[in-house]
Amino acid sequence: MQSRARVGIVIAAAVLVCGIAPRSHAQTPAGEIAVAFHVTLAPSWFDPSTAPPQITPFGVMYAIHDALVRPLPGQKMGPSLAESWTESRDGLTYEFKLRRGLTFHNGDPVTADDVRFSFERYQGAGARELRARVRQVDVVDPLTVRFQLNQPWPDFMTFYGTTATAAGIVLPRKYFEQVGADGFKQRPVGAGPYRFVSQRPGIDIVFEAFPAYWRHAPYVKRLTMKSVPDGTTRLAMLRSGETDLAYFLDGPEAQTLKGDPRYGLVATRHASIFWIEFPEQWDQRSPWHDRRLRLAVNYALDRKATSEAACLAFCPPAGVIVPRVMDFALQAQAPPYDPQRARQLLADAGYPNGLDAGDFTPIPGFATVGEAAMTNLNTVGIRVRMRQLERAAFYAAWQERKLHGLFMVAVGNSGNAASRVEAFVQSKGAYAHGGYPDIDELFLQQARERDPARREALLHRIQQLTIDRVMYAPIMDLRGLIGIGPRVADHTINAIPMYPFPSHEDMRLK
Repeated sequence: MQSRARVGIVIAAAVLVCGIAPRSHAQTPAGEIAVAFHVTLAPSWFDPSTAPPQITPFGVMYAIHDALVRPLPGQKMGPSLAESWTESRDGLTYEFKLRRGLTFHNGDPVTADDVRFSFERYQGAGARELRARVRQVDVVDPLTVRFQLNQPWPDFMTFYGTTATAAGIVLPRKYFEQVGADGFKQRPVGAGPYRFVSQRPGIDIVFEAFPAYWRHAPYVKRLTMKSVPDGTTRLAMLRSGETDLAYFLDGPEAQTLKGDPRYGLVATRHASIFWIEFPEQWDQRSPWHDRRLRLAVNYALDRKATSEAACLAFCPPAGVIVPRVMDFALQAQAPPYDPQRARQLLADAGYPNGLDAGDFTPIPGFATVGEAAMTNLNTVGIRVRMRQLERAAFYAAWQERKLHGLFMVAVGNSGNAASRVEAFVQSKGAYAHGGYPDIDELFLQQARERDPARREALLHRIQQLTIDRVMYAPIMDLRGLIGIGPRVADHTINAIPMYPFPSHEDMRLK
């Protein structure tokens, strides 16, 4: 192996600076905290191998699982199961050293073989890109694993060590092979801060603190996650004390908490954004092949009013589908709200009396945003009808290209502009319905470019082309509104950069 940059030394220093504690058993976990999710919790999320390019499953996965490297308090990407890693000078080799003495919840040791096994079976977001670029994974010894790339790839750690994908999460190979994929979803075992106790699919999941977690034992002994898709019900459960955190409240529900000293209301700062997809824009037989119609949708959206209604004006209007907090994001202005121009574009495209546009399918969990977009479209003459799906079904239909007409997404994974382009913009992306050869070529160029300034220029060019060609209708960056109950002393929302859920082991009760 060639001489390597001393990344491990830098990482060790970062651990000290950010105050990530070593394993400690000084405080015994106590008490119980319950959180209400805005979507139905799917057992499939226990297996990170098929995780979609969405942030929501990580709110479950990072309770029970851990990764070699992942977002941690105060760090976009920090060492977790791995105490350090190094990168060779030529950018072709990454070597990770695991912490000594780590175990999964069933007592099995965490080894480099588990790391290789987990990576090789990964089939989720970014899997195509990872398989194309990682030549081989070698187990050097029980605590050392080495990744060999085909060519330098400056985004390897972005794809492997952030929520851009779940490829870095480590599963217990021996246990998984004993119970199989279906058995694992019924009784998962991980190496995270909480171990699985029970589940009622679609209702709730119960976890218990794992005292041997490497950072420290969780402060709260029992963690219950509840599926509560209805926002009014989430609010009522928070007020009754049945839950302690209510995730992603809509504006009307969140408004009732403002000014009430018994409750907190926190706006997340994660890398999430809403946009409308035009999946049929590459079909010459479809009306959506006409750029003017796609532009009409953009002018029809009253982004400011939607932000005020859905998130109390915390959500900034968006002009591109890469969140402004990401590295290499193009800071683009949102299109103005101009319904008159939208109607004129419809007429210019041959629809002076409007267009019957069929289904409009918004991602579940954000009723106010979806209803506002539908109302805006209908107002200018783009007549749509609401189609509703459960969250896991929505993800599956999106990836399988089964959503037609118009649909609205919200994507909250971290990473950077390149990971967003990989999944949604370039033609081979797992969630792309089409693409353009010049964008694909620019994507390949930036993936090889190790100079940050030149990479940024290439990624800005890609994002500008999506605007020029009206590939999407961006709505707004999402700032989720989280209701905090009176028993919570430290909710840890926003403790982890660009991540909307708590640092589970750090949550405290009064």
